[in-house]
Amino acid sequence: MELSLRVMAIEWQAEGILSLRLQAAGGAPLPGYSAGAHLDLHLAPGLVRSYSLIDGYPGDAPTAYRVAVALDARTRGGSRHVHEKLRVGEWVRASLPRNHFALVEDSPFTQLVAGGIGITPLMAMADRLQALGRAWRLRWCVRSEDQLPFRDWLQRHASHIDLHIDARDGGVWAGWSGLIDGLPVGAHIYACGPAPMLVAFEQATQALASSQVHLERFGAAPPPPQAGDAVFTVRLQRSGRTVTVAPEQTVLEALQAVGMDPPSSCLQGVCGACETRVLAGVPDHRDLVLSEQERARGDTMMICCSRAKTTEIVLDL
Repeated sequence: MELSLRVMAIEWQAEGILSLRLQAAGGAPLPGYSAGAHLDLHLAPGLVRSYSLIDGYPGDAPTAYRVAVALDARTRGGSRHVHEKLRVGEWVRASLPRNHFALVEDSPFTQLVAGGIGITPLMAMADRLQALGRAWRLRWCVRSEDQLPFRDWLQRHASHIDLHIDARDGGVWAGWSGLIDGLPVGAHIYACGPAPMLVAFEQATQALASSQVHLERFGAAPPPPQAGDAVFTVRLQRSGRTVTVAPEQTVLEALQAVGMDPPSSCLQGVCGACETRVLAGVPDHRDLVLSEQERARGDTMMICCSRAKTTEIVLDL
């Protein structure tokens, strides 16, 4: 199922950052979602991008979605399209909200860590925790005052937020070694931001159980072919087709080569847009979305990057 959404407002938030407010025709109710969810927007033919939903407690039938888009110097077209071509009043197709970065709402304490525009899913989490009366704290790092968005929101929650501005505070934040000091037993910690920050975050949280540590990536380098990658076949249950996947191909590329166009977005295994149900065979997971438990079940895979450990895999396509 897809949604048809109209761009009702485009608001400047900071240098290189715009927020969008999207509604269905006539302001009709939209599907609900939980904090940490994202939306895939079909910005132009072949241009699908994922953006986190900002509002943390929208109710079961919200009348609008809000997302924010930062102009990326390494853009593959998505952020540039939003900043240079998208206009108020235009219609865009969108996926239903999906959540691979869900908030554990009954945690005794929640620590949030954001880098730049990585604040967007954590804004939703903070608002949700505040509404529930739960204890939380946010560490937010940005490069400069000019690149600090959502200042009204920041002011409302200032007592819960530790803000670090690189240009003001003497360079990048260097407090990673003490990040988890003093966290209560059972606390959960979440991070979203650029790759170098998340590397430091993973190192700083190694002492915690993996179930307590959650992160969402902006992007990752597409995984290169690995030694031992071999040809395998994909049988498509619903369409009745069988497609061969070469060692240097992804499943998605092999399907596109025969004229198929399954949903996809990041092409890097970080957004979940291409998640596909596995009916038989064993996936070789190479994404950064699924948990260890989900990987062990083997009933779904990200076809933009993952392969098969068996000579044949059957997908619900």
